[in-house]
Amino acid sequence: MYTLRRDRLPDGAQTTVYVVRHPLIGLRPRVQLFRQPRRLDHWCSREQVREAIVGGFYLRDPFRPLGEVRIGGEAVAHEPFPEPHRALRPALHVADGGIAIGPRGELPDAPEGDLLQAGPLLVREGEVVFDRATDLEGFSAASEQFDSDITDGRHPRAAIGIGDGHVTVVVCDGRRSRIDDGLSLAETGAVMRDLGCHVAMNLDGGGSTTLVHRGHLLNRPYSEQDQPAPASRPIVTALLLG
Repeated sequence: MYTLRRDRLPDGAQTTVYVVRHPLIGLRPRVQLFRQPRRLDHWCSREQVREAIVGGFYLRDPFRPLGEVRIGGEAVAHEPFPEPHRALRPALHVADGGIAIGPRGELPDAPEGDLLQAGPLLVREGEVVFDRATDLEGFSAASEQFDSDITDGRHPRAAIGIGDGHVTVVVCDGRRSRIDDGLSLAETGAVMRDLGCHVAMNLDGGGSTTLVHRGHLLNRPYSEQDQPAPASRPIVTALLLG
């Protein structure tokens, strides 16, 4: 199920939100690693992958995942999140037909299947749990691993959540003055909660925000304020959903 929305935010600003819901029955999500960064929509077209969303964060020099990644039970070379936040930051784990999202420390140490760590955790037990003031996962305190403090302000965002019988992925546009403000992380959490997700986590966003549905790029990439990107940004990991 695909829904295109124009959401009005509490201060009157608006943004475009794209929602794709997949039934859990028969869904086999998997993590895709790109050894050389790829534009997800172009790769999906070539490989005939119809459903995908940007995955976790990455470093550009050299290109490698930022946060833990496992594929087929094997660890992928990556830049780990710093202590003491590493175990607190969430991951998505897929194995034996099941899918779970939770703090990394609550998942198996060396799990089978695929695992992708990102964050922050947005929703847990049906409630928005992200709180920038407390910064429990240290995304603001340890923001030197990123281009900027990802918890600050509204931006294009991407998220994935699990509810009763469904996996829901969401992206929003942003960085377009008076057209698309984007969402804060708390606002993204509220969107995921209102869509019926019991648990949800943030994925890479900003200029990397990419959602492919039925083989087509849905969102409008903007790398800087009011500067449309000529194409989607090459990324390092993605979640394939069909």
